[in-house]
Amino acid sequence: MSDVYAVDFALDLQSSVPSSVLADLRWHLGIEAAGESRAEDPVGELGDVFPLLAARGPARRIGGVLVGELTRTAGGWSLTARQEVHAELVPELDLLAERLAWNSSTEGVIGQIRFYEEEIPDLFINRSGALVKASLALAGKTAA
Repeated sequence: MSDVYAVDFALDLQSSVPSSVLADLRWHLGIEAAGESRAEDPVGELGDVFPLLAARGPARRIGGVLVGELTRTAGGWSLTARQEVHAELVPELDLLAERLAWNSSTEGVIGQIRFYEEEIPDLFINRSGALVKASLALAGKTAA
């Protein structure tokens, strides 16, 4: 048994996203080394935090491929990521998801998280810049 979660993000970021948020996101994607721009970023404290979106190649537990892309667009930035995240890093992932929602121009579902042995994910939903996590359930299934 493993403590791994499948995590997916697909969202657009506003053109006004602060440079510290972009630097933090680039670090999590593995495309920017930690530097001075992270000094003002409380989420980016290096200590025990690892890049959450930096893995590439075949997934070990969740199937498919691990990806992470950030692309400049006419209206800001677009992010797509699919990763395996260990359970102990989920609190840091939640903080990153909150920052993404706050700076996102995408309303509604911006991602999902699922324990790799489960069938149904929890959704990350952006409601006017606030992150809401919604649990899904199969129709007709009752709690045991």
